[in-house]
Amino acid sequence: MIWAYPDIKLILLFSGVFALLYFFYITRYWIINRRLKVQKQRLFTKLTLRTLYFVLFLIAFAGPSIGNSFKEIQEEGKDIFIAVDLSQSMVATDILPNRLSRIQFELKELLKSFPSDRIGLIIFSTEAFMQLPLTYDQAVLNLYIDGLNIGLVPNLGTDLTTPLKMALDKFEKDESQEVKSKAVILISDGEHFGDDLDEVADQMQENGIRVFSLGVGSEKGGEMPRGNGLVMDPNTGQPALTQLNRDPLQYLASETGGEYFEISDQAKEMGGLISALSNMKGGVSNTRMVETSSNKYFYFLLAALALALVDMILPVKTIKL
Repeated sequence: MIWAYPDIKLILLFSGVFALLYFFYITRYWIINRRLKVQKQRLFTKLTLRTLYFVLFLIAFAGPSIGNSFKEIQEEGKDIFIAVDLSQSMVATDILPNRLSRIQFELKELLKSFPSDRIGLIIFSTEAFMQLPLTYDQAVLNLYIDGLNIGLVPNLGTDLTTPLKMALDKFEKDESQEVKSKAVILISDGEHFGDDLDEVADQMQENGIRVFSLGVGSEKGGEMPRGNGLVMDPNTGQPALTQLNRDPLQYLASETGGEYFEISDQAKEMGGLISALSNMKGGVSNTRMVETSSNKYFYFLLAALALALVDMILPVKTIKL
């Protein structure tokens, strides 16, 4: 017998309460016995009956499982590339402490929700670079996320097509025989200065790769630190502002069957992104047989209820007048 849901403290508590109440019950009859004649044999019968069905209730509550069986378990997994924009605008301070620092924190929380999925890391600005291929090793992923900074890529603008083309190429060249759902998490403020997005969106859709866009920033924009100063607008001589541009991010998400989410001091939609990724049906990555047991609490509960019903309907008289 296997106890499926053992809670020894709670069982002992119930047993103690039952013993205490029954002690008062017996004491009451002992006092009555001084004036009335108590049928001790019948009192013992009632005590035995009630103790029996109370014990059966406790056994049912413990969740006994009897017998073993084997069940096939299918392990599902996904392949996800995280593409992080590391252009100069990602250190803007419209999100405290800055956009990139906030994303580093959020990505670590996201990883905790996908321990059985392969995740890779791509960084980009005008060019894309593979930081980490698809891996199950979340410790390594966290190290690479900690090391993200805008000095890792050329800072000449942002081209949203470059990380998507790289992810597409890596998915196509993947030698794994496992059939999995594929997705790209595209993290950027949406400032796009590259090629037209239509072609890459069509290619992603044709290959069943969904883009989940995460817009980082605010409509009012923020200043961009550089060295000991700020990035200046050459036209006005004032600090340059970078604003969130949702349009290209929303377009890529909608064209590939993904969704758009946003991170700012007002919008905190990382939970929505995690839910959307979790709802993706993962491909079967492995199957295994596990030994299981069947919970038989119902039989003990049924027996206890039957005895309790007998106790109520056919009471055993313990006092003889």
